[in-house]
Amino acid sequence: MWKLKIAEGSSPWLRSVNGHVGRQTWEFDPSLGSPEELAEIEKLREQFHVTRFEKKHSSDLLMRLQLSKENPATTDIPQVKVKDVEDITEEKVTNTLRRAISFHSTLQAKDGHWPGDYGGPMFLLPGLVITLSITGTLNAILTEEHRREIRRYLYNHQNRDGGWGLHIEGPSTMIGSVFTYVTLRLLGEGANDGDGSMEKGRDWILEHGGATAITSWGKMWLSVLGAFEWSGNNPLPPEIWLLPYIVPIHPGRMWCHCRMVYLPMSYLYGKRFVGPLTPTVLSLRKELFTVPYHEIDWNRARSECALAFNIQSLRSYSRRAFPVVEDLYYPHPFVQDILWTTLHKVVEPVLLRWPGKKLTEKSLRTVMEHIHYEDENTRYICIGPVNKVLNMLCCWAEDQNSEAFKLHIPRINDFLWLAEDGMKMQGYNGSQLWDAAFAIQAIISTELVEEFGPTLRKAHTYLKNSQVLDDCPGNLDYWYRHISKGAWAFSTADHGWPISDCTAEGLKAALSLSKLPAGTVGEPLDAKRLYDAVNVIFSLQNANGGFATYELTRSYSWLELINPAETFGDIVIDYP
Repeated sequence: MWKLKIAEGSSPWLRSVNGHVGRQTWEFDPSLGSPEELAEIEKLREQFHVTRFEKKHSSDLLMRLQLSKENPATTDIPQVKVKDVEDITEEKVTNTLRRAISFHSTLQAKDGHWPGDYGGPMFLLPGLVITLSITGTLNAILTEEHRREIRRYLYNHQNRDGGWGLHIEGPSTMIGSVFTYVTLRLLGEGANDGDGSMEKGRDWILEHGGATAITSWGKMWLSVLGAFEWSGNNPLPPEIWLLPYIVPIHPGRMWCHCRMVYLPMSYLYGKRFVGPLTPTVLSLRKELFTVPYHEIDWNRARSECALAFNIQSLRSYSRRAFPVVEDLYYPHPFVQDILWTTLHKVVEPVLLRWPGKKLTEKSLRTVMEHIHYEDENTRYICIGPVNKVLNMLCCWAEDQNSEAFKLHIPRINDFLWLAEDGMKMQGYNGSQLWDAAFAIQAIISTELVEEFGPTLRKAHTYLKNSQVLDDCPGNLDYWYRHISKGAWAFSTADHGWPISDCTAEGLKAALSLSKLPAGTVGEPLDAKRLYDAVNVIFSLQNANGGFATYELTRSYSWLELINPAETFGDIVIDYP
């Protein structure tokens, strides 16, 4: 049976600044679970599967089942029902609040935070599975139980039309469908397995133009895998990292999530890295495209997705002729087409030959320096799941026996979450601080502090243990980083990226707790640490008075013109 583990980290390859406080991982133990418990779990899984098209989200029922036994409610408060507004009294409201907080307290982890599902996107697991497949570590890192639950999740979130969406509630898209189909194949599913689900998925892909119509992130991952050619990608030049910082398009000026994703992407592109061409990969070359692989026009494929959207927008072609529109949230502007063509036709031929090749080699070394800095200062969690697996792959591509790659491996579990719909990859390593800060404020606002002192005390402990206590080392300007001492991250101190609103909510919770009796909620946060939090918040205020998210706004909104990610808009700079 699966068990949720809290604040544990026994691997010698794990690093932590606070004893792994906030860490939430799932572990399978075949010795756990009575026949009744196992039957109950299977019932919950079946119930989700039956209603999967009507109810897309899981309800964390496996976690609740475990915590209900570990943290049983101490009182049984009856539900209050009212038939009319006149029936509402202060006593009834208080009892309802008391019942709600009592239940919420049973879901609190031993370190004080509230664990939970932070999944939804369907484009995260594929990157992990592709990386593990390329590095030959798939079966060693993902046990058969892991692989079974991942397959369950992917099948559960297949749409009625056979495709998969960008996220679990979305309509079928090319990137969602190709990514999921490829992931299932790499996990061992045959081309016709899944009681017809694989065939339905493949039919959707081919009926909508094949994998050449996938968006740029999909093209990159398929190229790394060996199921797409790098010549079918728009350029991702690592040399851009060598530009002077004063240049507005320098990547150091970009929003950190955008910067940290395109950093490792540019490394893989600069090396034209391709994993081993296994029988499965060679088979995917036949399964994913509408024409034989060797006949594909890769130059046309570079912009095929954008072409489909633009022609469709003219309303002069039928949807059947150009059906891939859901993928293109942000169609490329004309200036971007000029940029990519110039880089592809003019600049890259120079960089691929001496002496231009020397510049590329230097840029690759620079990129890897920044990748290692990000890894080390997030304890190999990284800012998010996309750059986590990309950085991991880059470390392996640089040195297959590197210590950095080994340090990445145990942190994979920080992103995997299990529920009745299967195992998913979360959009962060959790939302621990964010949820705890709001829970603290909500409980205090009910004026039931004395009754729920133990709950608040535990949450207060988590709040104190999860504050970031130091800036990242070295010259922050060189690494394009902002100060972080005194901040709170969205999740854990080990993650460590400072965020303005998370820091504000953490500070507000800490100040609210400081007004309450220490005997009830614990000793208040040291005043110096409160000042540090205020300092971080003020440091993130832009000249126009607005607050950025992770860093100050460093460039101009027109930089969005070169946003290469058709799937996402407004991602290039940190907007105030």
